[in-house]
Amino acid sequence: MNVRLFIGTRKGLFVASSSDRSTWTIAGPHFKGWEVTAGGRAPGGTYVAATTSFVYGPAIHTSVDLISWKQLENGPAFRPESGRSLKQIWFVRPLESVWYAGVSEAALFETRDEGKSWQPLDGLNEHPTRSSWQPGAGGLCAHSLLIDPKYSQRMWCGISAVGVFRTEDGGRTWTPRNRGVTCAVLDKEHSDIGYCVHSLAADPSDADHIYRQDHKGMYRSRDGADTWELIEEGLPSGFGFPLALDRRTGYVYAFPLESDEYRMPPAGSARVYRSTDRGESWQSLANGLPQSNAYMTVLRSSMVADSLDECGVYFGTTSGQVFYTRTAGKAWQRLPADFPRIHFLEVFAD
Repeated sequence: MNVRLFIGTRKGLFVASSSDRSTWTIAGPHFKGWEVTAGGRAPGGTYVAATTSFVYGPAIHTSVDLISWKQLENGPAFRPESGRSLKQIWFVRPLESVWYAGVSEAALFETRDEGKSWQPLDGLNEHPTRSSWQPGAGGLCAHSLLIDPKYSQRMWCGISAVGVFRTEDGGRTWTPRNRGVTCAVLDKEHSDIGYCVHSLAADPSDADHIYRQDHKGMYRSRDGADTWELIEEGLPSGFGFPLALDRRTGYVYAFPLESDEYRMPPAGSARVYRSTDRGESWQSLANGLPQSNAYMTVLRSSMVADSLDECGVYFGTTSGQVFYTRTAGKAWQRLPADFPRIHFLEVFAD
């Protein structure tokens, strides 16, 4: 077993490595002083990281050994005539034949030559509702992408504070899919947008079964996002940011926060919540987590699950802590480090 955990922070990328998920070595920071906002690994083994700098702007880098990194000469970019500014890369999803990147101002790009050139997915980026898109507190960002494992032309993209869009044709056309969700930013012209989705996760055995942590609650769809229903039985709050999913069991994990106003664990008690019945109910998992004076936030990209037989779940906080479980949530431990503000986690287990 070899586990590598990417910890993307405000001041660089750290890599925690372990052969048993008990003893860890921590390397970094890579890109010291730069914000690292996303990461991934291509099927061939190439690692990818996205950075941003107030001097140099956003960029994508690759590495084969996690020692040296090479910046791609070209990255996602808006056409000059668009008048838009690319502020941050929210995710990079490197697949076998195509890589996707989601950015702010909200847009989706793809490359079919491992980053040598990037093309905008104009079916989404120039959607007829685009003029009415409004940002959330984290900006106008395309932050989540789900891909149907049985039919890769079918995808879902989450945009804050716009909503979920679905394509059936590989990204040429997109349709808003937000029925049943409480609207966050009412638009008089387009009633099918204005929904502040925070994160998405899909059941590994059924791509139509999608979980949605939204500004206005925790939701589930059982029909590929055609309709949504609240699933908050057992949760202390419907507000939060991240979701993580065990790809072997389908168990889903969340980190509820008190409210939009306060954005901290209820009663200062850090608790992960897990559903083992596809969202019908949620149970608290707190063993090993701080149960008093815990006022951190966990951002939308800062909770992940590995693919090992007994699932490991990891989350990072805005105050620089990383907690993890080797036992699907039965007990939690903390990495022996204090990091800068954590933007994202990504885990690779072999």
